Amino acid sequence: MPIYTRTGDYGETSLFGGKRVLKCDDTVELYGCIDELNSSLGHIVSIFPPHEVQGFLRDIQADLFSIGSFLAGWRTHTLSIKHRVKEMETRIDLMDAELPVLRQFILPGGSILGSSIHMTRSTARRIERKAVHVFTQSSDHSEIEKEGMKQIIQYVNRLSDFLFVLARFVNKNEGVTEIEWSGEKKKD
Repeated sequence: MPIYTRTGDYGETSLFGGKRVLKCDDTVELYGCIDELNSSLGHIVSIFPPHEVQGFLRDIQADLFSIGSFLAGWRTHTLSIKHRVKEMETRIDLMDAELPVLRQFILPGGSILGSSIHMTRSTARRIERKAVHVFTQSSDHSEIEKEGMKQIIQYVNRLSDFLFVLARFVNKNEGVTEIEWSGEKKKD
């Protein structure tokens, strides 16, 4: 079976259940961004030193497929990702305990791995903004959709927090000094 179907050649795509929508639809854009985030996480996994974090990131990738499926209209199940939010919080607390306290903003960057994690974090933040937009633009959501969107927003918010701390943790372990943002330079 070929990968191409030609059904999307005119700017439409199908949701679960067969409904056709434009590819520029906000929900399609949202689950497309989730696919982008998933690919970025796959890149991080590919360059992460062998570590149990790889397995956790793969679990997150699987969650993102579930989230994308939910957004694409697959309503045969209730989205269940709350447990992963708790896991992320536990991991954040453990890593954060080993990091210097932040007293001001830091510039995203560091090692190649740390920078990649920061880039992925910024994608997660964009998804969070888009999810809030999609959720608030329509009031005719079913109870399953409302609960799912609340979980998605919370999940992606915590994921971006996790990725921020993970980037800092990786940079610390690789001996990279964080560069603090000191505000605008004063002109003479």
